[in-house]
Amino acid sequence: MDGQCALCALKNEERICKNGVGKGPKFCSTLLYKDVIEKAQKEYEKENIAHFAAEAAKQEASAYKRDSRTGMTMPIKPRIVETMDFCRRMGYHRIGLAFCGALHNEGQIVSKIFKANGFEVVSVMCKVGGVDKSCLGLKPEEKIRGGGFEPMCNPISQAMILNEAKTEFNVLLGLCVGHDSLFLKYCDAMCTVLAVKDRLMGHNPLA
Repeated sequence: MDGQCALCALKNEERICKNGVGKGPKFCSTLLYKDVIEKAQKEYEKENIAHFAAEAAKQEASAYKRDSRTGMTMPIKPRIVETMDFCRRMGYHRIGLAFCGALHNEGQIVSKIFKANGFEVVSVMCKVGGVDKSCLGLKPEEKIRGGGFEPMCNPISQAMILNEAKTEFNVLLGLCVGHDSLFLKYCDAMCTVLAVKDRLMGHNPLA
């Protein structure tokens, strides 16, 4: 049986994953994969991973504030602020920005925000290299505009350029499904996603 956390109907206070004690359904990943979780915990003992994970957990906590009147915990930071906060926690100064050409204006704005906050930025657009999609074996009818030159998204080059530039942390902005996967696979540095590509939903897939 495979884990199916998304199908769990238990309340938070009942879940073993939320309290350390409790219960889970027959498809509970916490119960099914004890050996895997134990193996994963050993990875957190590695010095670089331990530091990164601890700072990520501290960053998570810093993104909330408890309301003194209601006692409720409320979010207080947008993701771009959290990204910069986390970079400061980790001592990162040189940020890679891999963005989609359709979001060139947004890429420019994000780059300016990072630079205004004291970071070095190396940015690279998806169409870098100007390589035609025919190199992938695409036929004219498989391109967006049909025949003629149409540059491919080039996430491997994006990743390798940022590797060459020795960026310390990379930020993805609107890379396509699949292209983002290749970028993440070929990056040397840790990465985060500022915004995803969702053409129909205004780059907000949860809408």
